[in-house]
Amino acid sequence: MAESESQEGNYDNRGKKVESFKRDMEKLLEKMEKLTVHVAWMVYDCIAIQTNPDLLNAMQRLEDVFLMCKEQMEKKWQEVLME
Repeated sequence: MAESESQEGNYDNRGKKVESFKRDMEKLLEKMEKLTVHVAWMVYDCIAIQTNPDLLNAMQRLEDVFLMCKEQMEKKWQEVLME
């Protein structure tokens, strides 16, 4: 009787391990999909920059403005938290 309970426990553990493995694989697949999209956009950007040099300047300006905006938002957020 104890042997059958032990076998059931092993089966339950295997089932949990399989489910855990499936979840881990799904998470990894999702990360790979995101990386693939990111790489595709990087390639697109590189091709666009090579065909239009003015685009590089525009993108740099956009990034600078974004970073300034982000910095201001973080400052405002800290002020809100302090109140």
